[in-house]
Amino acid sequence: MNKTVFLFLLTIGILFSCSKKKENSSRQSSGKINAISIVIDNQLWNGVVGDSIRNKFASPVEGLPKEEPIFDINQYPTDVMEGFVTKSRTIIVIKLGIENRFVVQKNQYATPQNVFHITGKSVAALLKLIEKHTPYIIQSIKKAEIAAHWELLKDSVITSKIIHEQFQLDLKVPKSYSFSIKNNNFVWLKREFSSGSTSILLAQFPINSFNLEENVLSQIVKIQDSIGAVYVKGEEPSSKMYIDTSYPIYLLETSLDGKRTYETRGTWRLKDSFMFGAFVSYLIVDTQKNRITYLVGFCYVPSKDRRDFMHELETILKEVRIN
Repeated sequence: MNKTVFLFLLTIGILFSCSKKKENSSRQSSGKINAISIVIDNQLWNGVVGDSIRNKFASPVEGLPKEEPIFDINQYPTDVMEGFVTKSRTIIVIKLGIENRFVVQKNQYATPQNVFHITGKSVAALLKLIEKHTPYIIQSIKKAEIAAHWELLKDSVITSKIIHEQFQLDLKVPKSYSFSIKNNNFVWLKREFSSGSTSILLAQFPINSFNLEENVLSQIVKIQDSIGAVYVKGEEPSSKMYIDTSYPIYLLETSLDGKRTYETRGTWRLKDSFMFGAFVSYLIVDTQKNRITYLVGFCYVPSKDRRDFMHELETILKEVRIN
C-alpha cells in the first residue's frame, strides 16, 4: 500500500470516528431511574458470575423498612448489544476475553451515559474484577441517577421565597408541594396523592446546641424525635413521629454545598399508630453563620415500594444551596 492510499484511508477512518462520536453525543440516553443494563452471555449470567452481579447490584437499599434492590437489573446477551440497549444510561458489559481489564467509557453510545467494560480471561478473573470495582461502579451510578432524576424534576420546581428569606438558603421544591406548617425556625412541606404522601422538613438552630465531638447519631435521633413530638402528630394526643431504632439506622459523613454534612437514613414511625415509612436527613454544619440546618425527607406510601419516592426526596434535598 503506497503512502497516498494509506493517508487517504487514515483520514476516512478519523472522519468516520468523529462523525460517530458526534452522532452518539446527540443521542439522548433513556431508561427508568435506578435501572441498569447488564450485557452478558446467558451462560455466565446463569452461573456464579451472574450470582455475584445480582448480589451486588440488586442488594437492599439502606434505610428502607422492607427490602428493595438498589437497582433494577435488565440482562441482555452480548449479541443484542444494539438499538434500545445502547441508549441505556448505565451499561455494564461483562465477558470473557484474552486479557483482564476494567474500562469506563463515557457517552459511548448516548449522552449522558456510563459504560463499564469488565473483561476477564476466566470466570475466576471476572469475579475478582467485579469484586474490586463494584464500589466505584455503584457510586458512579448513584451520582448519575441523582443527576438524571433532577433533569426530570427541574422544570417543575420553584425556589421558595419564604424559605429563602426565612432561612437564608435556596431549596427548589416541586410545585406539587405546599406548606403544612411554617413558623420562624421550622417548615413542613407536603405533597399528597391517592396512595400516600411525601414530606420535607426544614429546621435551623445554633451550632453550639450540637456537639460535634460526641455521639453524632444519638444527637440526630434526639433532634428528629423532638421535631416529631412538637410538629408531626397523629389524631391521638400520644401519637407523634419518632425514629424507630429497632430498624437499622445508617450514618454517613458527607458534604452538601461545600459544607460538612451528616446524612442519616432509617425508619420513622407514628406512636400508637400503624403509620411508618422511610426517611433521609441531612444535618448541615454552617460554621460561617454559626448554625445548623437540618433537612428531612420522608414518605408514607403503605401500598407501594418506597425506593424511588426516597430517591426523589434525596435528589431535591441535595440541591440545597446555603446563602
